[in-house]
Amino acid sequence: MLAYIARRLGAGIVLAVLVTFITFLLLSTSFEDVARTILGPAATPEVTAALISEKGWDRPVVVQYFEWLVNLLQGNLGVSVYTSLPVGPSVLQRLTVTLSIIVPALILTVVISVLLGVWAASRGGVVDRIAQGISLIGYIVPGLLLAIGLVVIFAVQLKWLPATGFTPLSEDPGAWVRSITIPVIVLTIGGVANMAAQVRGRMIDELRRDYIRTLRTRGASNTSIVIKHALRNAASPALTVMSLEFIQMFGGALIIENVFALPGYGSFAFNASLQGDIPVIMGVAAFGVLLVTVVNLLTDLANGWLNPKARVH
Repeated sequence: MLAYIARRLGAGIVLAVLVTFITFLLLSTSFEDVARTILGPAATPEVTAALISEKGWDRPVVVQYFEWLVNLLQGNLGVSVYTSLPVGPSVLQRLTVTLSIIVPALILTVVISVLLGVWAASRGGVVDRIAQGISLIGYIVPGLLLAIGLVVIFAVQLKWLPATGFTPLSEDPGAWVRSITIPVIVLTIGGVANMAAQVRGRMIDELRRDYIRTLRTRGASNTSIVIKHALRNAASPALTVMSLEFIQMFGGALIIENVFALPGYGSFAFNASLQGDIPVIMGVAAFGVLLVTVVNLLTDLANGWLNPKARVH
């Protein structure tokens, strides 16, 4: 198992190097445009060239990337071109905001999806159709429309929750819960629409297998069959769906953060891209690849624990 973890980490490192190098290579074509943006439209070509030389952007791309990579290994991601703030702490601060809405949404998605999927697969009939109808709502209603509707109801009319903004947990736990409630609900509804159907389908397949019929003939209770056997075997593919759902939520956080004015990772990356803030863009890319690699590794390890046949020694 340790060898497997080492191989996966090695593959993750190679992926991180490739992604960040390609990102830097693409950004290198815009060095002159970024310099002009920093200096303003009145800047002369000489002044622009001087700034490019000062930043070291006139050196070979491979040399610049290698220098950035060495600094990354030392925990230094540089400073923002526009704010002069360290990139690493800035990205971590924004990532904390994003994870504070994604993690609760993912937990709720998993719990609701498992309950809904198991309920539909084990009961069937009207119960199954109700569960499918609930999942279908998440597909039919666009996330942006749902977000606006929830804001109108709970923030504008009832005034129970804030419409925009974010309060850190350390400052006021109650205000933090209120500030993330609507974004979490929006993400959860979309996640349940995707995951509940997967859990239901897998549970139906498991309940039709021969070993389930054997257990029934031996007098095993329905609860034991569903929870102890069928759900355990169905959990492995559900975990894979969960990891994909996390990545999808992470990628879709940009829309949620813009709608609710959250100072998160997605809006931070978007603004950096508009400004051409190269150190910030590189820092965002590095953290993103690292997070995806860790999530995929943890998913594989969990699958190996749930399914002994999938374990790698």
